[in-house]
Amino acid sequence: MFKAVTLYTNQLNKLKSFHQNILEMPLIDVGDDSFSLQIGSSTLTFKESHLPAAYHFAFNIPGNLMAETKKWLQARVELNREDDKDEVYYKSFDADAIYFDDPAGNVVEFIGRRTKIRAGDFTPDSLMNISEMSITTPDVREAAMKLQEFGVISRNNNPIELDSLNFLGEGDTFIILVPPKRRWYFSDKISEVCPLEIELVNGHSILIDEKGLISNR
Repeated sequence: MFKAVTLYTNQLNKLKSFHQNILEMPLIDVGDDSFSLQIGSSTLTFKESHLPAAYHFAFNIPGNLMAETKKWLQARVELNREDDKDEVYYKSFDADAIYFDDPAGNVVEFIGRRTKIRAGDFTPDSLMNISEMSITTPDVREAAMKLQEFGVISRNNNPIELDSLNFLGEGDTFIILVPPKRRWYFSDKISEVCPLEIELVNGHSILIDEKGLISNR
């Protein structure tokens, strides 16, 4: 689903150093006010903003590399916990997940899809793509209708829940549509409305403004 995602931050230098020096991810583009990472088949860009912003996003990894990935991350970051556990298995997705916070307060998830197998050791090049990207909006129903126009529909045609998480997409990639002030799983952070841009592989470009309103860029 995700060809490219652009997020905003007032901690650009800290994030750049974190991704380059801690997570050892190669930077594919660096500007005066932005930098970009190649996440498998997706591109993730952070742009400088004078306002703080925080998101939840996830990266897909091959399921057979999950244990190795966890050890790799534990040597670099502190994993988040929920009910005294630092990982979780999602039966409905047949996937295992681990979480951590980055220096800007983003809740980052690595999710291992058990149906995906890849030979070799884990490295940042093992990341497959952007798996999940949050959109926080005060009007969840209107946002879901807009996303449907762009070819992004609710997973399994589930009804849209106005006060909960909504997964829109298919396969292993989803937009997570959520109202403000909802606590993110495996974190003490809450969802907040922040601008972002999403370029889909189907050719649509989606703009979410600072009020959480969605338009086709």
